[in-house]
Amino acid sequence: MISIYKYGEVSHDQIFARVEPAVNVEQIAADIIADVRARGDEALYYYCEKFDHAKLTSLEVTPAEIEEALTLVEPEFLEILREAAANIRAFHEKQVRNSFIINEKDGIVIGQKIIPMERAGLYVPGGTAAYPSTVLMDSIPAKIAGCGELVITTPPNAEGKVNPVILAAAYVAGVDRIFKVGGAQAIAALAYGTASVPKVDKIVGPGNAFVAEAKKQVYGTVSIDMIAGPSEILVVADGKSNARVVAADLLSQAEHDKLASAVLVTDSEALADAVSAELERQIPLLPRAEIARASIDNNGKIIVADDLMRAIEIANEIAPEHLELCVDNPFDYLDAIRHAGSIFMGRNCPEALGDYFAGPNHTLPTSGTARFSSPLSVDDFVKKTQYTYYTRDALAKVAEKVAYFAEKEGLGAHARSATARLEEDRDQ
Repeated sequence: MISIYKYGEVSHDQIFARVEPAVNVEQIAADIIADVRARGDEALYYYCEKFDHAKLTSLEVTPAEIEEALTLVEPEFLEILREAAANIRAFHEKQVRNSFIINEKDGIVIGQKIIPMERAGLYVPGGTAAYPSTVLMDSIPAKIAGCGELVITTPPNAEGKVNPVILAAAYVAGVDRIFKVGGAQAIAALAYGTASVPKVDKIVGPGNAFVAEAKKQVYGTVSIDMIAGPSEILVVADGKSNARVVAADLLSQAEHDKLASAVLVTDSEALADAVSAELERQIPLLPRAEIARASIDNNGKIIVADDLMRAIEIANEIAPEHLELCVDNPFDYLDAIRHAGSIFMGRNCPEALGDYFAGPNHTLPTSGTARFSSPLSVDDFVKKTQYTYYTRDALAKVAEKVAYFAEKEGLGAHARSATARLEEDRDQ
């Protein structure tokens, strides 16, 4: 049964507490990373057999396997993948940054170059569910950025096959290479490279606690998008909201993971009670009822606030991955929302639209990190380089100022380098 709290009547610790993994994720991930670095492909085959129960003879998905997958996926779903890809592409094309150059002063040129990543690694979960949507969301921004090579890692099933819908999505998105590797071992392979799996410049994509921890540990060797925790949804709903719909939206994230978080913040005690009852009615009907049940019992909560503006303040404090505004005139509240990964506006915008189809990215900051980080975007697949050009005359006008600045920091060699060229002129 979901817990109901009256904001202001119980401690913050009660309201904002979350159940976390009980195992030592950090040490397990570290051991796996060290093993992959030491043994390479041999370790990948070992972990594939241990965790995925698949005995592989090669790690890379072949073109024949992709062709086979395309015959196994319904034509209707392929068309939906293409339509979703078009929506995602249209949204992310607006994010493209341009290089710039400034030459407004005589003899001075400064600028910035936007350079695509040479190779990106995309992790696609494949444990309790398949996520072709993640393939589209992670691959399309990378392609738009001009990334040279896109590499997917995803765990196989016990027969050593990758789910056909993942391969179909990879085909639609234009992914270059796909490897049958999951878990922390996949992150280690992408970060350090093996005989089969190429080393990448950046790793993106969601995963379980071991994947998230492995990304954290390899950061610095490679770049990463974010440390993603279990999925979250926070629904802000007024008393006119439909309890059946609100409960369904909460469960859309609760079914992801037993540690997922589903939160309702409302100004209506009547709605709080009705949603609680609806959750109990709907959970047994779900295919993933056991997971949803654990999520709701562990991290589900309903918070009753005095009014909608207080509800928005609570949402900002939680900084959720997904935030639904089930209210009239949702744009009236948009400016008040400071911390959320992605916002779903109004009564006709379920979070599932964002997961699959609308266009904005679904790889989002979790665990309160929306306070300082952003959804996956084209920016994640480019880097910036600056350049500076001065003529001799332009340098002469500022060299003494630069030297003076350097002396203030006690760096005489810096000062000398600024004036040395001008002394050459005087010596001639």
